[in-house]
Amino acid sequence: MPHKILIVDDIVINRILLVELIKKLGYNYAQASNGREALNCIESDKIDLVLMDIEMPVMNGIETTQHIRENLKSNLPIIALTAHNPEDFFETFEQGGFDDLITKPYLLDKIGKTVDKVLKAKMT
Repeated sequence: MPHKILIVDDIVINRILLVELIKKLGYNYAQASNGREALNCIESDKIDLVLMDIEMPVMNGIETTQHIRENLKSNLPIIALTAHNPEDFFETFEQGGFDDLITKPYLLDKIGKTVDKVLKAKMT
């Protein structure tokens, strides 16, 4: 059964693009438009990996990831998504609790390689 990837982004067009890329890669998916929705989804569904936008209203990607790590005590793989320089948010994405980072533009090859790498690391 294919892995299920949670796509978390407040911008609808970004979610639509990511859904299409994830489908082309052969994964199942769920969507959330902010961190609070993401937490509800993680708590109620079997999610194998999260693609987490950094800047969102209600609860941003860094707050959500910290909540997952600290309150849910989860090592669920989380890949940060950003259009900005990642150094604006943290020295390294690992310090933010993320397993990896993808910067825009979102390209099929870039997303595929990063998701595969993070999922393989989870299984070892």
